[in-house]
Amino acid sequence: MIGKKEMALAGGAPADVKAILGEGSEFEGKLRFEGTVRIDGKFRGEVHSEGTLIVGERANIEGEMEVDSAVISGEIRGNIRAKSKVELRPPAKLYGNIQAPVLVIQEGVIFDGNCQMTKEGAKAAKGAPTTPNKPASEPKPAG
Repeated sequence: MIGKKEMALAGGAPADVKAILGEGSEFEGKLRFEGTVRIDGKFRGEVHSEGTLIVGERANIEGEMEVDSAVISGEIRGNIRAKSKVELRPPAKLYGNIQAPVLVIQEGVIFDGNCQMTKEGAKAAKGAPTTPNKPASEPKPAG
């Protein structure tokens, strides 16, 4: 049996999707939401959420995204910071950088950018590189 969340990620229309920017729609600005939002139209701007962003196959997004998780099948030109996970499904095209602790890229996806897999995800500063974690104790030189 498929649950509501699995249906949303598979492209269905479950009750837990809070808003849908449908195909043929265009929006420019800042999008803030709770829960799950699906974009199938054109969006330009910023997305900030503790929830899940679903980007449909025909979606076209230009901007910066900071979310808990993202499932992407459309085209994005911009950077994504996720606290939990980013999943790219065909025919997704992502031209930008990803920062997330978990990244799934399926066959058939175009990804042109850099990926940084950190536990901090969206908490890392915008555009600032983070330094790798150092071991708790470094070996002491002999002698």
